[in-house]
Amino acid sequence: MPKYVIEREIPGAGNLTTDQLQAISQKSCGVLNQLGPEIQWVQSYVTDNKIYCVYIAPNEEMVREHATKGGFPANSVAEVKRVIDPTTAE
Repeated sequence: MPKYVIEREIPGAGNLTTDQLQAISQKSCGVLNQLGPEIQWVQSYVTDNKIYCVYIAPNEEMVREHATKGGFPANSVAEVKRVIDPTTAE
């Protein structure tokens, strides 16, 4: 199943409170439950003004449908082609 990185531009994302992040997470999980088991949220990285999310889904359209139904921005959706890490150098 393909993996995607989603860039969400959210001004002030780094200043969101724990309660706000919990509410966003709950909303996301609710939409995922509606869409079914084909799409999975792996994790997200919160920076000053963006949130980068990693999802597993059958296609980009499903990732964008999740964003639309959840009211989340999806400024960029990119399919992961390969994964490298320090062991790649060996």
